[in-house]
Amino acid sequence: MEIVALDDLELERYVTDLMLDMGVPAHLKGYHYLRDAILMSGKDLEVVTSVTKLLYPAIARHFRTTGQKVERAIRNAIEVSWFRGNRDTIEGLFGYSPTSGKTRPTNSEYIARVADKLRLDLKAM
Repeated sequence: MEIVALDDLELERYVTDLMLDMGVPAHLKGYHYLRDAILMSGKDLEVVTSVTKLLYPAIARHFRTTGQKVERAIRNAIEVSWFRGNRDTIEGLFGYSPTSGKTRPTNSEYIARVADKLRLDLKAM
């Protein structure tokens, strides 16, 4: 099943559940930006190759803010989830976790990996 075959609400619910399981706090602005980034990347993987030129500006326009603020808020949300999130989910998704001593993934790595999981899970349905 392709991502475009699902309606936007179902897709958003799936990503929301995944993000909450990973420990991204819903009260952060970065949570909403990150969810949009994952959804956009899941539909078009090209945006992950150029986050500063394509992804962040598109999200910034949607939320009426700047690309720099989007980048910073996403980085903060990832940082919080990396250290407070469900270790098993993080380990399963990235192959390592904070307990292994590795640093957190970059914004684009995080977004690309979660978007890839989204695409693979939906194809399996």
